[in-house]
Amino acid sequence: MKNKELYRRALLLAVPMMIQNGITNMVGLVDNIMVGSLGTEAMTAVSVVGQLIFVFNLAIFGGLSGPGIYGAQFYGQNNISGFRRTFRLKVIIALVCALAGLCIFIASGEFLISLYLKGESADIDRELTLRYAKEYLSVMLIQLIPFAIVQIYATSLRETGDSLKPMVGGIASVVVDVVLNYMLIYGNFGMPKLGVKGAAIATVIARFAEMLVVVVWAHLSVKKHTFLKNIYRTIKVPKELTVQILKKTIPIFSNEFLWAGGVATLTQCYSTRGLDIVAGLNISNAICNLLNVVFIALGSAVGILTGQTLGASEYEKAERDSFSLMRFTGGVCLVLTAVLIAFSGIFPSFYDTSDKVRGYGQLFIIITACFFPVQGFLNALYFTLRSGGKTLVTFLFDSVYSWVICVPLALIFCKLTNLNIFLIYGIISALDIIKIIVGFILVKKGIWISNLVSSHKSDEEAFV
Repeated sequence: MKNKELYRRALLLAVPMMIQNGITNMVGLVDNIMVGSLGTEAMTAVSVVGQLIFVFNLAIFGGLSGPGIYGAQFYGQNNISGFRRTFRLKVIIALVCALAGLCIFIASGEFLISLYLKGESADIDRELTLRYAKEYLSVMLIQLIPFAIVQIYATSLRETGDSLKPMVGGIASVVVDVVLNYMLIYGNFGMPKLGVKGAAIATVIARFAEMLVVVVWAHLSVKKHTFLKNIYRTIKVPKELTVQILKKTIPIFSNEFLWAGGVATLTQCYSTRGLDIVAGLNISNAICNLLNVVFIALGSAVGILTGQTLGASEYEKAERDSFSLMRFTGGVCLVLTAVLIAFSGIFPSFYDTSDKVRGYGQLFIIITACFFPVQGFLNALYFTLRSGGKTLVTFLFDSVYSWVICVPLALIFCKLTNLNIFLIYGIISALDIIKIIVGFILVKKGIWISNLVSSHKSDEEAFV
């Protein structure tokens, strides 16, 4: 195979990320399924809160992505001082995002939850769902800080090619979560039966376990990860570099935050067709989010590998490799489509809910699965553009498109027409094909090819 070595390197980076992110999502899936056994109200409450926390998670990812672009290129340049500075900037950005998230959820949590409970249902108690959601959110807020810290370390380790430690941390997290869920949701082994609140407590403890594994292990491996040596001796970052990175970070942060907000708004639009739709979407999202880590991880690998190649000023190789990785990602996602459709009728049966909601869940799974190859190719395009620092382009390409095209159309279809909700969902999903066409043209023109760190020379020893 012509690109065998390239695909091997991509998989060496992506597979641990898939496992780590998959396990992270598995924590939510375990909560979802176990809480689902308590009834549709509990399941819907956890789903709504999960949608809100998803916006926060994407804000963290976006905030750390700007420094990450520079981190990958600094690593390709063998510049340890530059890499260390990007890490310190990540610490500042992540903690600011976490504190902002806490303030927003504390001040407006009930209002945000209520936006998803506008629809009617003969089988679902709205007030009980709201009470469960508030109870779940009040505990889940605690995990925002450890989640942010894990992302600081995990993203930096991946930029050096080490995805193992975040993966092991994720495994520890899901093991803790499953065991504590079994104990605290149902009151097993002499523990109190806490239901939805027990699920939240288990998740919080699991996040702290993950943080301890990743952070402690990374610092114990300081001989390998030399950038961590004296990393907290100062948190100062040179002003020129900070401004340069923030110029790239702000569009990415805005993009991730607004894109996640767009996804949440789309769900809110669909929810106006009834609480049964919210429950069906919850079942679909639980399994689809577990599998979409594959194309997300491959997209991240594309960004890291391409960024390292650009940092080494190997521009022709970066362009050639980017197209090979896009095709590879799309092909992998075709396999995922077949797997997801094959299991679409089995997964909803795990939930203690009505046959109607299970049927909705299956149809949403099938529609989402059909567009997995589109999402895979699109992610590779997105990370290719971003690897060269074209963050404003990706901002317009991603979140602006969602808010200008997708959200208004969903709102119009859901509120002003009698179109079937599954047809609406399919139409909105198909709009991403337009983004693929535009993105491919931009990548083909090579506007993304640039070395962002050529003017920053190392003033410390190079990486070993």
